[in-house]
Amino acid sequence: MLLMLRDLYPLHQQSGRRWFHFTLHFGMYMEGRVEWTGGTNLIGVNSNEQIIEIDWENGPSPMQIALQSIGACSIVDVVIGLKDRNFSKVWVELSSTRNNEPPRYFTTIHMVYHVVGDVPKKLVERVVEKSHEKYCSVSQSIRKDCKITHETVIHDSV
Repeated sequence: MLLMLRDLYPLHQQSGRRWFHFTLHFGMYMEGRVEWTGGTNLIGVNSNEQIIEIDWENGPSPMQIALQSIGACSIVDVVIGLKDRNFSKVWVELSSTRNNEPPRYFTTIHMVYHVVGDVPKKLVERVVEKSHEKYCSVSQSIRKDCKITHETVIHDSV
């Protein structure tokens, strides 16, 4: 956790005294940069200088990336939650609906989790549920009026 002192605002400048109002921000600090590179292209650069390419017309669009980020974040939780189990593959299929008028936020997201391996379905369902209730920061960042639903499919190892 990082404690940051940000936004020092001088108050009472006419009085000759230096009083400051400051805000404290608690929590993890994250930085990034998004840069337009011409046409419909952008690059997103994180603080480690890692790049993701974005094309808002030919994909992946920012909303497609947001949807896939929900899946990626939750899959991390599933893989960690199944760490001692025998499985070989995990993926999630995502479908969503968006508001008809701008802003075109997500109104529903449905996620179908697939796990290949010898794992109890109830365990996977519990891990997925915990992911969306508590651990997946991306799904927790989505509007509260977006209905996120999910189901689980277990595939036998081949």
